[in-house]
Amino acid sequence: MAKHIPLQHPLVTSSCSIIFVIVLAFVPTLAHSLTLQSDVEALKSLLNAIEQETIPASSFLSTWDFKGDPCESTGAKFLGVLCSIPSDNSTSRIISIDLSGAGYHGTLSPSIGNLTKLTSLDLSRNRLRGRLPDTLKNLKKLTRISISGNNFMGNIDGWIHELKKVERIDLSDNMLSGEIPARISELRRLIHLSLSNNHGLSGRIPDMNGLWQLRTLDLASNILEKRLPKLPTSLRTLNLSHNRLSGHFAPLGMLKQLRSIDVSHNRFSGSISRGILSLPRLEYLNVSHNGLTTIEVNNSRGSDTPLRVIDAQWNNLHGHLPPNLVNLGRLRVTNLANNRLTGRIPRSYGERLGRPWRTLFLDHNFLSGPLPPQFSSSMGRIRGSLAHNCLRCPANIPLCRGRQRPASDCMKRMLVEKIVK
Repeated sequence: MAKHIPLQHPLVTSSCSIIFVIVLAFVPTLAHSLTLQSDVEALKSLLNAIEQETIPASSFLSTWDFKGDPCESTGAKFLGVLCSIPSDNSTSRIISIDLSGAGYHGTLSPSIGNLTKLTSLDLSRNRLRGRLPDTLKNLKKLTRISISGNNFMGNIDGWIHELKKVERIDLSDNMLSGEIPARISELRRLIHLSLSNNHGLSGRIPDMNGLWQLRTLDLASNILEKRLPKLPTSLRTLNLSHNRLSGHFAPLGMLKQLRSIDVSHNRFSGSISRGILSLPRLEYLNVSHNGLTTIEVNNSRGSDTPLRVIDAQWNNLHGHLPPNLVNLGRLRVTNLANNRLTGRIPRSYGERLGRPWRTLFLDHNFLSGPLPPQFSSSMGRIRGSLAHNCLRCPANIPLCRGRQRPASDCMKRMLVEKIVK
């Protein structure tokens, strides 16, 4: 007779346990992290580097709840984070972080360098401070970085040249210092570079003609000095205003793609050359607050020249007003105020008032004589000023508002110019 073994017998219990363990060994794990663990830890470090009391309830960081997985989360969880979607069973990676415009206080954790698959990083318009970590150099896949509008300090030469795939860099409106590294020219994919309003970047601008795809270069409001560097012919927008640059800027006439030039508030000298004014795509030119002495305009009419704005106020322009300025057929705004210009206002200027000239500032010069007759009939079509000259300027003309100089002042100025010649 077969012997009955009860289910509670140790032999049965032991056998069942072995079978259960063996079965478990062949069951795939269903619950696992979809995000690489080092990426998760990096996100935690980024969050911990932010002062918690400055995280608004409506901001993206308030949705970072690490009870869930960053790349598995749905709905209003881990906002501002994008992940890769692997085609196999490999883990997901963080590829984009956008924490812009929330007003966060804190620092940028060096662990940012562990997010090695990151392609886009936007921390702009916050109140982050401290130094930018050199670990940023590990972000080899980065194509876009914007850290503008913060309070970051220090230099950028320890990491910026390593971002070989980057296309857009915006580090403006911080407190960065030191020189712009020469190796920045290694970033051959760069299209947009803004380092403006740091007020501390100094030294000479390195040659950038190797950045053959660069379209926008904005280095305004720093303490950069010496002469212009070699620049790429692809440039469309150039802003070097509010620095200490010197020498001539005539070489910009070789950059045929330029649409906007702002080199105001520097120490440039020489002339506003024909080559600049005849650039085939230039629409905006601001050379104000420099030491320029002459303005050269082509004799032939340039109705196809797209230039619409010339701002050359606060220079040392002398001699007569250039009559050929009317040859710039699309010109709308002209500001030649606060210079040393003498003589009469050309009759041709009157013919352009309101057609198409809309703004004309010639105040604070040494102009004399009567106005062209069209100035009386164009009162409602033009804004500007003719004040502080020696003109016979009727009080009923709005452009004439403000005092005129004594005629003797303009006579003295003309005598000085004759002596200098």
